Amino acid sequence: MSRIIEVTNLLEDKLETLIEAFVFLKQENEFLHQKMVSLENQINQNKQQLEEKEKSYQLLKIAKTIEGSNENKRETKLKINALIREIDKCIVQLSE
Repeated sequence: MSRIIEVTNLLEDKLETLIEAFVFLKQENEFLHQKMVSLENQINQNKQQLEEKEKSYQLLKIAKTIEGSNENKRETKLKINALIREIDKCIVQLSE
């Protein structure tokens, strides 16, 4: 009879250890999930900031070219031509 009690106690101890490990791992998983979501949000914010900075940089390059700078003159002309083509496409779509 004592052997059954020992086995039962051992089983209870192991089960308790497993439950504690499960609870700990579940909490850690939730924490890591929250951290992952937070980091994904931060990445998205950084991407948006980068896109805004790139747009500002492109506008600055265009402004410098218009100002009289010879650097990036060709790029500015190409950008202006692309914008004109885009405007023309919009006008055609509106007229249809």
